[in-house]
Amino acid sequence: MTGPTSRPPRRSALLRATTVVAAVVPLCTAGWFGWRALDHSDPAAATAAPPSAVQSGTGQSGSQAPDTPQSPPTSSAPSGSTPAGTPTGTAAAPGDTPAPSAAADLTGRTIVLDPGHNPGNFAHPTEINRQVDVGNGHKECDTTGTETDAGYTEADYTLDVTRRARALLTARGAKVVFTQDGDRPWGPCVDERARAGADAHADVALSVHGDGGPASGSGFHVILPAKVVAGKADNSAIVEPSHRLGLLLRDSFHAATGEPYADYIAHDGLDTRSDLGGLNLSAVPKVFIECGNMRNSADARRMTDPQWRQQAAQGIADALTAFLTTH
Repeated sequence: MTGPTSRPPRRSALLRATTVVAAVVPLCTAGWFGWRALDHSDPAAATAAPPSAVQSGTGQSGSQAPDTPQSPPTSSAPSGSTPAGTPTGTAAAPGDTPAPSAAADLTGRTIVLDPGHNPGNFAHPTEINRQVDVGNGHKECDTTGTETDAGYTEADYTLDVTRRARALLTARGAKVVFTQDGDRPWGPCVDERARAGADAHADVALSVHGDGGPASGSGFHVILPAKVVAGKADNSAIVEPSHRLGLLLRDSFHAATGEPYADYIAHDGLDTRSDLGGLNLSAVPKVFIECGNMRNSADARRMTDPQWRQQAAQGIADALTAFLTTH
């Protein structure tokens, strides 16, 4: 966080008498063989089976283990397809940005991933409440982030998803640098997170979050940098490429997860802000993504599901790949 039931389907009853079916089937079968004797079309054309869909959101909110593999599997879905596990009825609409090939070569490219918050922040209130200069004002060094009603924290979520995205990106040849990997007691502060891109000589940076909005609201949104030239901040060079990255990320994340755009904040899944030090002070193209509202029960179910988190990582990795390989 960076700031501010359906009814089960009815079962139809079988009303036809078994004796009628027994009488009709042989006649239909005989007719079909007669028709095939005269047909000269390719027999394979009539045998394609419809693809199956896997319902997402099967994890139990807050009760399922984070399931954070060191090397999660790379998706085998073909480029532009809807990944397995996309919620039924939420496939990407025509015109959404197709996912780049998983074989895209990112050799020589450096990406900074910024997992929002830190699991240890709760134990260090003095350190994280220290004010830091973000150019046009001052903000807390860092915050604890939000959590689901069942206690699954944003910091645990962001580490899991960014680790999964790292595995996908390194498999494509990229060098991936983390601002923190659960390897420090708290932080880092937002100004240090912003400097990480320049320090790593990165091509692009991305900060991953989960939102803590009103329980009635759901969906994800991408935060874009507003132009800020004030004090120590001057991000004018990164605003345009960051907006391009934001559009790619919005479309790719939606296509990979089926998550709708937020209905309680932003517009069409995009929000432009000038109050975030991580964007104000960045020297490389950068955006934030709020992957869902952890205070909403439906979003919480999805975000605590390891399968859905893998889809989220896929959407993030594909957007960064597209940004680095297209113009």
